[in-house]
Amino acid sequence: MKYESQRIAKPYFVFAMMLFAGQILFGLLMGLQYINGDVGFPYIPFNAARMVHTNLLIVWMLFGFMGASYFLVPEEAETELYSPLLAKITFWVFVVAGVATILGYLLVPYAELARITKNELFPTMGREFLEQPTITKVGIVLVCLSFVFNIGMTILRGRKTVINMVLITGLIGLAVFYLFSFYNPDSLTLDKYFWWFVVHLWVEGVWELILGALLAFVLIKVTGVDREHIEKWLYVIIAMALISGLIGMGHHYFWVGPPKYWLWMGSFFSALEPVPFFMMVLFAFKMVKERRREHNNKIATTWAKGTAVMAFLGAGVWGFLHTLAPVNYYTHGSQLTAAHGHLAFFGAYAMVVMCMISYSMPVMNGRPQGNSVQAQKVERIGFWLMCIGMLGITFALTAAGIWQVALQRIPEAGKALSFMATQEMLKPFYIARLGFGLLFTVGVAAYFASFVVANKNGKQYPDANATLAE
Repeated sequence: MKYESQRIAKPYFVFAMMLFAGQILFGLLMGLQYINGDVGFPYIPFNAARMVHTNLLIVWMLFGFMGASYFLVPEEAETELYSPLLAKITFWVFVVAGVATILGYLLVPYAELARITKNELFPTMGREFLEQPTITKVGIVLVCLSFVFNIGMTILRGRKTVINMVLITGLIGLAVFYLFSFYNPDSLTLDKYFWWFVVHLWVEGVWELILGALLAFVLIKVTGVDREHIEKWLYVIIAMALISGLIGMGHHYFWVGPPKYWLWMGSFFSALEPVPFFMMVLFAFKMVKERRREHNNKIATTWAKGTAVMAFLGAGVWGFLHTLAPVNYYTHGSQLTAAHGHLAFFGAYAMVVMCMISYSMPVMNGRPQGNSVQAQKVERIGFWLMCIGMLGITFALTAAGIWQVALQRIPEAGKALSFMATQEMLKPFYIARLGFGLLFTVGVAAYFASFVVANKNGKQYPDANATLAE
């Protein structure tokens, strides 16, 4: 490790993984509730479990992005972090805000939480994924501003690389677009129009810049390919991601009343969104093929390639399956949406955070060439179990979505099943989804266990970073 302040990343990564474990547990609970709605009631009803599941997803990924940035930026900028103290304060503020909010979801009814937090003074609550009380949203903004300031000042006083500039652009976008969570107009059309400025422009816009920068950083470290070569690929990928992602937001506007041109603009540009993800697959595999050294952290290389493939499948292929307006007319809000969401979030963002952890945690623990052979074998098992488990969840939800459309939406008026009758027919798919969810959980446990194994004496790979023969 080149700079001592890079160690700031460790508590961010550890807490991110703790929240990830919590998200998985609540996901399993929801899987049971889809089969038997009385499970957990009245202590953890479905609406509370869903809020916790989705909010933990967002918060742990933000912790992961912040940890990754604190590790990456000093090394890229070739200088110590501007203010390690500010990074530590930011961490604890975010921990307190996040934990308090989750406990609020679980311990009091949502309406009571709104009353306690004085939501009526500045109403922002009650919207999907943005359920956080206004005071929590203010805390998130302060955390984001201090974080972007710390990262930005570090870059300003150090080397300006393409990776750093792409990363800081994505982080600034993350902070700016979150401000739309405070805009809560009375008009439902206007509300939904700007709600997507947070939800879509995060995950299909600026987060893709963060993904590209993190992936490029890891590939430089494990392959030794010329930085200039990787940076050219990164420029093309993020350009395509921004062009398709920003205008592709129109594929959410089919249902909220904007002008008809959004039907065609949204369909066309969102249909282009698989392109940057396919380019990311070519990018990752080409860099590994052209590597100039064999880095001993082989599992980090596996995570990098896996991230590109699973992101292409989840965000690209499964997104394209139901993005065109004539198709989305039938599939909107079905289990096909859930299938796409699960695989896209895992493939694009969860995996790149775990890729960064897989590369950087051994470095911070004094093993710059990666964990031991045994630890990497355990981690590889976790990698494959998670990937297979998530693909199984996705296929189960895809089948459920197709059957849901056939039963509930395609038949002529009067002959379609009701929503609840349809859900009863989908239970076999939900049982399959729960089974693959358990498999995924075993994979997560193996991933965590690999770091425990790494702390024990084990066979190390031979001399690392050996230059490949020309």
